[in-house]
Amino acid sequence: MDLLLPIIKPYAWGSREALARLQGRTTPAAGPEAELWMGAHPSGPAGLTRDGRATTLLDVVTDDPHAELGTECAERFGGRLPFLLKVLAAEQPLSIQVHPDQEQARAGFAAQASDGGRGPYVDDWPKPELLHALTRFEVLAGFRDREEAARLLRGLEVEALRPVIGLLHAGTDERALSAALRALLEWPPEARADLVHSVVSSCRRAAGSTGPAAAAYGAVVRMSRHHPGDLGLVASLLLDRRVLEPGEALFMPAGGLHAYVHGVGLELLANSDNVLRAGLTAKEVNVPELLRITNPAVRVPAVTPTRVQGPGSTWLYDCPAAEFALYRTDLDGSRIPLVPATGPRIAFCLDGSASLRATAAGSTPVRLGPGTSCFLPDSDGEALVEGNGTLFVATVGHRPDRRDTPAQPSVPLI
Repeated sequence: MDLLLPIIKPYAWGSREALARLQGRTTPAAGPEAELWMGAHPSGPAGLTRDGRATTLLDVVTDDPHAELGTECAERFGGRLPFLLKVLAAEQPLSIQVHPDQEQARAGFAAQASDGGRGPYVDDWPKPELLHALTRFEVLAGFRDREEAARLLRGLEVEALRPVIGLLHAGTDERALSAALRALLEWPPEARADLVHSVVSSCRRAAGSTGPAAAAYGAVVRMSRHHPGDLGLVASLLLDRRVLEPGEALFMPAGGLHAYVHGVGLELLANSDNVLRAGLTAKEVNVPELLRITNPAVRVPAVTPTRVQGPGSTWLYDCPAAEFALYRTDLDGSRIPLVPATGPRIAFCLDGSASLRATAAGSTPVRLGPGTSCFLPDSDGEALVEGNGTLFVATVGHRPDRRDTPAQPSVPLI
């Protein structure tokens, strides 16, 4: 097994405190630190030292995928580590975004290749993801109920929104939500500033009341401080607002429109960086492609961990994703078998300490402290772990029959 040197992504919405504090570094950091990547994606592979030589997890897996991933995993995923583990620290709201399913990613990436590589797809993989809250984490995840969205917009008393409210009252739930989203994101450029100003002003007046509507309006006001004049502020009212408490988790399927607003969380996803954005960002947006990919029928379920049988206290966060699975072990000083026992694994120590050792003769233990991680190749086989603290283990999923199946039936946008 190998200690990992994660990659920090310094996106503007990141925190100067959270990741540095997690890793025991001086705070505040010199600049925003948004994501801690522990994986083998080409745009940010974690470093490691193997046989005395500095290399990356990507190179190690590429050189011998069958030993590192196991034959079944290597053949199933084309010799690629199928998951990417991150710590996400959102000090400011992330963009309103959506991720493609397998078929969409392959088609989009192939079309770009024939067009000189220009376009929004950076790889040919889907990007379903699991978010596990480490602090209170505010998210906009999936669409609201159609009638609820109409009530929110109507409560603003903004005359310009009347046609959008009318769309929400017409047609089926999915088609009505699709039509409303399209109307907002394709608002005439010359009228956008007035619309956003009117909506934010109304939200500011209404945010002082009580109830779910006030919370939704308050989120718009807070996001407007970071993204003034952004059309995504209006579109965000179509999305379902949730606040995850520490330890709670949700699964974001491909096609689900979402925006992570504020908090620190552990994120496990398919090994992809495909993101299509529509607002709340200074990065490039691609409204036509986002509208094509977004599926308003997608539901964003909470993920309740289930206890794994055996010694120790290990929990599985089961998701309908073939690419990944997440385990959490609450260490109490006992020496217990690491779960799972096979396959490629990335172990991440959230707090306390953990010592891991493969059971094979001659293996060397690896000690993890808060914010540190290691990679266990399939060739290491079974391992033991002991310590006191919280250890997460990311590994490949166990649902090969679902890899090429979208999470929800496609609903075309109108």
